[in-house]
Amino acid sequence: MKPAPASRLSLLWPLAALALSLASPLQNAAAAETRITLGMSGWTGFGPLSLADKAGLFKKNGLDVDLRLIPQKDRHLALASGAIQCAVTTIETHVAWNTNGVPIVQIFQMDKSFGADGIAVRNGINSFADLRGRTVAVSAPGTAPFFGLAWMLSKNGMSIKDVKTVSLEPQPAAQAFVAGQNDAAMSYEPYLSTVRANPGAGKILATTIDYPMVMDTVGCDPKWLKANGAAARALAQSYFDAVALIEADKTKSYEIMGAAVKQSGEQFGKSAAFLQWANRADNQKFFASELLPFMKESAQILKEAGVIRALPENYGAMYDASFIQ
Repeated sequence: MKPAPASRLSLLWPLAALALSLASPLQNAAAAETRITLGMSGWTGFGPLSLADKAGLFKKNGLDVDLRLIPQKDRHLALASGAIQCAVTTIETHVAWNTNGVPIVQIFQMDKSFGADGIAVRNGINSFADLRGRTVAVSAPGTAPFFGLAWMLSKNGMSIKDVKTVSLEPQPAAQAFVAGQNDAAMSYEPYLSTVRANPGAGKILATTIDYPMVMDTVGCDPKWLKANGAAARALAQSYFDAVALIEADKTKSYEIMGAAVKQSGEQFGKSAAFLQWANRADNQKFFASELLPFMKESAQILKEAGVIRALPENYGAMYDASFIQ
């Protein structure tokens, strides 16, 4: 990723230092010099990781983190091969990976989508029933957009089999839709705003405000995690530091996070308005009472959509709340 301008970093650094003063020195020392390669995408919700990188939060917490942009459909392959040690993706994707033989343990939650993911349709389509037999551009099975489409259809008495799908990633799906291709498109911010800005091309039929099911967590390979607990704890701390930095100065933080996805701070802020980042308290509540029920419900949808063949036998192996305490 291209580094943010030095002037921006210098303005943010006093705030970064303040956030870091809350981190445990013991964590920092224990995780010193640990290198982590983490797979992610340009999704707005992953911005705090870019901020932690550019503002030096990873380094100050004793980590050397390589944020590697990998399409969601390929991230599990990188994890299985050992090319990356950790990855951030949606919760149901963690469920699918684990069930399909690529173990990963979720260690902290990053974001919840509140309108940042959605389905765009032509202006003549007014309900999910109107989508029956229509062509929908959506990422491959096993990705968040595919799950989102399956979830929304399921909640409306339909399934993936009721529509025709064309495999396109979120950015080209939105671009193709605006250009007049396909009847509908599943996408997310910042690309969904391409549709919002072109009402003549179509409209947003539904988002995660209507169907709250897009939530992202960071997970790591269980063998790596067992050998690098202090580094995993420092990774979570770096994320929490970044969230604190955003709260301290949204404008400058948005500039840095926006630069990572070639957006202005203002553009990034508009996309970020459709999601919420989870702080430590949010994480503790979520892992204690919300994560397991959602994994069980999502597994049912994944099975119906053919992403997994059988329901998981051990949900407890898919997460570890000790790193957010």
